[in-house]
Amino acid sequence: MTDVTRVPNYTDEMVDSMVADYTDSPTPETVAKLASEFSKTTRSIVAKLVREGVYKAQQRVTKTGAPVVRKAELVAQIQEQLGVEVPTLEKASKADLEALVVSITTMSER
Repeated sequence: MTDVTRVPNYTDEMVDSMVADYTDSPTPETVAKLASEFSKTTRSIVAKLVREGVYKAQQRVTKTGAPVVRKAELVAQIQEQLGVEVPTLEKASKADLEALVVSITTMSER
């Protein structure tokens, strides 16, 4: 039987360099630079950084740049401010829930 020697995708020096560069500047641009430098895909670089425990996922944002807020979070805010459980409220549109949160917040500030 023949022994198969597995060749690693990344050398220890490559991993050390990637971790150091990414730790100094944890941005998508750094990942793209590393991918270009090591002739790998950005997905491969991200996967390696995740395995090394240093990758920080970028916060999801909407097209306008605002952070993504889930309907469940809006419903939780409404229920907390009103002091009532309304489990079916999550079926309302997100725009209606956002308007309701703004209205309740405005009324409670008066």
